[in-house]
Amino acid sequence: MATRKLTKSVVDALAPADKAFIVYDTELKGFGVRVAPSGTKTWQVEYRPYPGGREVAKRRMSLGASNALTPDQARQKARDILASVSKGGDPARDRNEKRREMKVADLIDFYEREGCYVLRGLRQGQPMKPNTKAYTIARLRHHVVPLIGTKRVPDVTATDIERMVRDIAAGKTAKDFKPEGGRRVIVKGGDGAGCKVARDVSAMFTFAVRRGIALSNPCEHAAIRKTDNRRTRYLSIEEVRRLGAALEALQTQGTNSKALDITRLWALTGCRRDEIAALKWTEVDFERSCLVLEDSKTGESVRPLASSALILLEALPRYNSPYVFPATTGDAHFQGTKKIWPKVTALAKLPGVTPHTLRHTLGSAAVSTGETLAMTGAILGHSNARSTAIYAHVQRDPAKKAAGRAVGPIAAALAGKPAAKVVPLKRKGA
Repeated sequence: MATRKLTKSVVDALAPADKAFIVYDTELKGFGVRVAPSGTKTWQVEYRPYPGGREVAKRRMSLGASNALTPDQARQKARDILASVSKGGDPARDRNEKRREMKVADLIDFYEREGCYVLRGLRQGQPMKPNTKAYTIARLRHHVVPLIGTKRVPDVTATDIERMVRDIAAGKTAKDFKPEGGRRVIVKGGDGAGCKVARDVSAMFTFAVRRGIALSNPCEHAAIRKTDNRRTRYLSIEEVRRLGAALEALQTQGTNSKALDITRLWALTGCRRDEIAALKWTEVDFERSCLVLEDSKTGESVRPLASSALILLEALPRYNSPYVFPATTGDAHFQGTKKIWPKVTALAKLPGVTPHTLRHTLGSAAVSTGETLAMTGAILGHSNARSTAIYAHVQRDPAKKAAGRAVGPIAAALAGKPAAKVVPLKRKGA
């Protein structure tokens, strides 16, 4: 523990240690910031209930994350709490009692306001990306609220979680509607949705346990699957040819060229959907032949570019916009690929193929041609080897052929036979 005047620069400079520690403010007694081993910094205030004296245990209350509240805002919240204590109040006890009565639907609202942090990986402790947070909260509201939203948080059991996941998989929460004045909303069920919601709920209950709202995480003991089946679908060279032909055909039909060029770059770079759709010219480094993505899924990321991708980028028209593919109206980037993608896959006869399949295709091609998993990970911008390991399966075919070449002479020798001669195949019509 240390004591100093807590300002933004002081808090930003605090480095995490092996154990959590607290730095107290010299201006307001009891006010401080807690630094977790993950690097997460949380404002807090502690006090002894009045009256009671030193024989009464201290109470400690979290005020919010340091990146959500300025030092002055957090200090004022602490002052308000301490003022309540001086009048005989016990805000921590009152808040805990109120939280114990919290319903799951209310927990989702609370999680949206003060939770939604990354729990693992290089970005552990950092806020979720805006899109990730939006999709997470939407899944919780569309699937969880209708099924267990009215249950008190401490009363949710592993059995409730198991039943919820089964109901989502069975499509009980699926719907298709258009709210008044809003955009159409399609909520899908199925096993994949059940797995994603299970992960979301588990993260939310981990947050609830840390905040003292729940005693345990019911998802930890539920007999549910929290991981999707790994997608191993990737395009063959023949399928890539069909994709290219479909793009050319749609180009001649007058289809929006931005959507088609975005698709081509998905295939040529292996980038994620919005990494290309929302690409900015400042992120394209022609001199070093790479993309320097400012804010990818794993943070800032450098992706090498093949000459074919560079040629395509150089040929694109420049608009009065920071985006490579700006929207037709407004200041955002182009977002019309979702409407055109079904036309592409239908014309190319590639049912079930998604833009992410093109990312898998490049990863698979890299590994199959002999690139190491580390090099393939660099091409795709993976932050750890586990993400790239999904492509190890494509090594089986080339490895099988290599094993045949290597083992052939050994097998022949074991059988007492001369090694077979390699005879070149004659071309048809020769």
